[in-house]
Order: sequence, then C-alpha cells, then structure tokens
Amino acid sequence: MRNSGSMAKSKAITHPRIQDEKLPVETQKSLKETKCDDFQRKSCSNCSLKMMLHKILPFTKWAPYYKPSHLLRDFIAGITVGLMAIPQGIAYANVAGLEPQYGLYSTIMPCFVYIIFGGCKDTTLGPTAIMALMTYPYASTYGPLYAVLLCFLSGVVMILLAFFQLGFLVDFISLPVTVGFTAAAAFTIASAQIKNFLGLKVKSSNAVVDSWLTVFQNLDKISWPDTILGICTIAALLLGRYLKLKSQTFQGEKITQKVISHSLWLIGLSGNAIVVICGSLLAYFLSQNGISPFILTGNVNGGLPPIEIPKFSTSNDTFIKIVENMGISVISVPLISIMETIAIGKAFEKGKSVDATQEMIALGWSNIAGAFVSSMPISGSFTRSAINNSSGVKTPLGGLFTGKPFIIFIFTRKSFHRHFKYNTPHILVKYKFKTKFNKIFAHTLRLLVLMALSFLTSLFFYIPKATLAGLIITAMIFMVEYHTIRVIWQTKKSDVVPLFSAFFSSLYFGIEVGIGVGIAINLCFVLYGIARPSIKMTWLTTIIQNVKEKKDYNPVIIDGSNVYKIDSTTAKGIASLHDDLKVREQKFVLWKWNESPVRTILNFNEKMKKCLRYEEKLEETINESARLSIGENTSVQEFSNNNSNEQLTNYPHAV
Repeated sequence: MRNSGSMAKSKAITHPRIQDEKLPVETQKSLKETKCDDFQRKSCSNCSLKMMLHKILPFTKWAPYYKPSHLLRDFIAGITVGLMAIPQGIAYANVAGLEPQYGLYSTIMPCFVYIIFGGCKDTTLGPTAIMALMTYPYASTYGPLYAVLLCFLSGVVMILLAFFQLGFLVDFISLPVTVGFTAAAAFTIASAQIKNFLGLKVKSSNAVVDSWLTVFQNLDKISWPDTILGICTIAALLLGRYLKLKSQTFQGEKITQKVISHSLWLIGLSGNAIVVICGSLLAYFLSQNGISPFILTGNVNGGLPPIEIPKFSTSNDTFIKIVENMGISVISVPLISIMETIAIGKAFEKGKSVDATQEMIALGWSNIAGAFVSSMPISGSFTRSAINNSSGVKTPLGGLFTGKPFIIFIFTRKSFHRHFKYNTPHILVKYKFKTKFNKIFAHTLRLLVLMALSFLTSLFFYIPKATLAGLIITAMIFMVEYHTIRVIWQTKKSDVVPLFSAFFSSLYFGIEVGIGVGIAINLCFVLYGIARPSIKMTWLTTIIQNVKEKKDYNPVIIDGSNVYKIDSTTAKGIASLHDDLKVREQKFVLWKWNESPVRTILNFNEKMKKCLRYEEKLEETINESARLSIGENTSVQEFSNNNSNEQLTNYPHAV
C-alpha cells in the first residue's frame, strides 16, 4: 500500500520532462506548469506555421492524405478533360486571331501550376471564349506578342490584387452586368464563326455588324459542303448533350443498365472530340481520293514552345506604348478572369468555402508561367470544370494528366526525331536504361509515341474549319444564362436595365466598354437607393385621454435602432427636418438611436438632444412626448375608447 501510494504521489507531482525529483514539491509543480505552457505555445506556433503553409501552398493540405485509389480517378478525369480541351484550344485560338498552336500552348502551364497553388479540385484553367474574344483586338492587329504580354501583365495584376486584398473589386460587377456581357460575348463569338460555318473565304472583323454584313454580301459564295458539315456538327453535339442527360434515366442495379448509362454518358462527354475526329477523318479520306470539299485548319506548327521571357518591346513600340495600346484591357482582362474562376469554384465546391485570394494567386501565377511558353490570357473554364467534376476528380492532381496530352500532341515528326531518335526523351523518362528489359521498354515507348504523334499531327491538319465553327457556336448557345435572365425579370425588373445596357454596349463597343457601362448604370441605381431610401410609414391609431386643451397632436417619430452610421449629408437632412417640423409645431422624436449617428446629428444641432427618446415601447414614447407637449395629465392608450373626454389621433411612425 505504501509503495502504491508513493507511486501515486510521484505521478501526481512529476512531469515527464522533469528529471530532478530532489526539488521541492511546490517548485516541481511550478516548473511543470511553466513547461506545459511552453509546450502549448510551441504547439500553437507549429499549428500557425502549418496553417500558413496550407494557405501559401494548398497542395500540402491534401497531398499527405493522397490515396492510391484517388490516382485512378484523377487520371481518368485529367485525360478526359485533356482530350476535350485539345479541339477547344484550337478553336479558341482561332477566335483570338492566333495560330492554332497558341491555343495548345495556353493549356500546358496552368494545369501544372494550379496543382501547387489551386484550392478547388474541379477548377480547370485554360483558354476560354471570353478571354479569346478580349484578346482578339490586339492579337489580330499587333500579333502574338501582344497576346503573350497581355497574359503576363494579367498575371501580375492578379498577384497585386491578391497581395493588397483588392478582390472585392470583382463585386462591383453585379449579376445583371455579368449576364449581359456574357450573352453579348456569346453572340459576338458565334457571329464571328458564321463565315467559317458557311465556308466563306473572306476576311472580316469579329464585330457583330461586320460579320453579318460580310455574310449577306457573299451569300452566292456559300460552300454547301462546309455548311452541311457545320449543321451535322451542331446536331451531333446537341445529340450528345441529350444522351448525356438521358443516361441518368438508365441508372439501376442491373449490369445492362449500368453499361447503357455509362456508355451514353461517355458518348455525350466526348462529343467535342468525336465530332473533330470524325470531321478530320472524313476530310482525310476525301483528300486521299483527290476531293477537297472543306476549308481545313492547315498546318499546326509543331515542337514545344520555347521557354523564354515575354518580349516587352518591339522594333516599333516601347513597353509604355504597348501598354497604352492595350488600354483598359490590362485591368478588365484579369478582373473578368478572376470573376469567372471564383464563380466556377463556388459552383462546384458545394458548400465548402472558396478562398478568393488564393484563387487569384493561383490564377496569377498560371498566367505568368503561361506567358513564358507563349500562352494567351487564361481563366477557369466552366465547361471543362463541369467535365472534370462529372468524371469524378478527387484532387487538383488531375491537372497533371490534363497537361500531359498537350506536351505529347504538340510535337511534330521533326522535333520528335530530333529528341527521340538516339536518346530517351528527357521530358518523359529521366533515368538511364541499363538493363536489356529497360532498353526494350525505352524503344517500345519511342515507337508508341512516334505512332501517336504521326497520326495526331496529320489529324490536326485535316480539321475542317466548319467543324470548329459548329463546336464554338454550340458552346455559345449554352453560354447564355436564359434561366437567370427570366429570374431577374421576375424578381426585380429594374435590374434588366443594367443587364441590357451591358449587353448592347458590349455588342457594339466591346466587352470592356460594355462592362464599364453596366457597372456605371448599376452604381447609379445603388446610389439613388442610398440617396432616396424608401421609408416605411406605420400609422398608430391612439386615443389621448384627459386632454385639457383640444388640439391636434401629430408627432413624427423615426426609429433609429437599426441605424449604426450616417454621413454628414444625412445628418444635415435630419436637422433640416427638425427645423421644418418645429415651424409647423409638430413634435419630432428620434427613438432608440445609436451613439455614432447621434453624435453626428448633434454636431449640426445640439438642441436636438431633446428629441432623443429611449423608452422600451413605442407607446411609452408617444405617451411621454404627448405629456410634455399637451399637458401633465395626458395619457395615451392604443385602440381604446373608454373615456368621454377624448381625442382620436393618428401617429405616423417612420421606420
């Protein structure tokens, strides 16, 4: 018993980190508490460092818990998105007025950079329709250098906005403005593709009016094979979307139902790739027989893009002159890109919080890194992100497999032979093959990649422009938010004004002007509501009893319980209202006003202290103010009629 007691006593007073048991008990207790506090402080410090690391590098949050089962899902999702993004990249490069390879270059770096800095697993970065449209005026006029430099500057602006916590600027682009300029962008892009859709070999700008004038002036030059191919492309893509939706009706426990459901879903998912491959094969086989009915994309320059610093000047223009030529686009392009990307993150995170600042950092570094490989401005793609989500992606690592097809596909035969003829490709294989088995594996790898590249580079040449035009027009049909427009009309009809202002301004003057006009009109509505707020008047029917002198008593009472701050203009208006009511011999009461607005009001008129009332109930305030104004024996009773000597009065109460 004595031994166990001494052991218990020893355990009670000895901390594991205290080795000297000869110290007094009180000293040991004090030392124990001190060391525990130090331990807790170090733990908190470690936690804060860990949180900071997760904040700066979000991949450290999920990487330690990555499971082998996630790899397969990320691989499937990444490859699916990559194969879909190839035709989209070529198509959007065409929209931006660039050669097809620039659309492929724009998808390489963002896929890898977002793995490190991105926080939303479903978000996929790359070229988009709106970014391509906003790049077109500079790429078509000044060349690819402007597009690459705009990409770099957009990334720098995004990083600065994130550093100074200025992401709230995106909030000024309200929903009606966003819907308006997005619809205008969709209509502009679709209009610009009409000439390719009809097979017209004419040049025109991307402006809506010019595009349609060109079409009507050249109706006799329409190429019917291209037109029919374009119509078939749109019909096939719409059918694919229908099959994808229809696949949900076949879900069940039976194997047959699962096979049908997954087959329809896969066909609908691969619609873009299927129509491009089918159109290219058709053009290829016809050309082998000496028939060339379609306008083709033509040569796609091969080889990996040179990794180099973007050029900040040309032989004719300095950097300052280039920035002046870009104008407001240096600000509008990154803002629109941020808005698109954050909206995608919120749409697919399903209740999880989205760190807007971190998304700006990821997007900024993606644009900066992309500029070193000749990328045009990029942002989050809603279509590819939706495919990523539906494919079951688990982490942002899916971007690794999205980017790999582009590194492989953009090689030409010439560049391939230069890198692969005698040496193992350093991009794909980093280790030397010393054993016989490894050498066989290396040669097999070379052969498979050579066969794939030989086929795909030829395939790019035979992509009909009508097929790409049909693909883009179909995407633009579903880019317009028809449901949101109807909801805006049903809920608040005044929001239709900035919506259509942004739409028509973007349509005729460009996206930047349209956004500015929409924001300005929307701010006018907001400022008007602040300057002329709606006031709810509550009329209280009461009875003043024991009135010695029969006269009207109609006080004006303003409830300030929900007013926490006012400016000098509002305070001046309240003081003027007090003076006007005083001339009319009406009582003015400020009921339950908070300290900050009261201080502002009293700076204009200290005599308004007498107007302040803080009774719990409104009836008590009316009773007290009536007693002071009419007489000592006056009392107020709401909705009562039990005294012969009484006067019925209505009390306005402004809330």
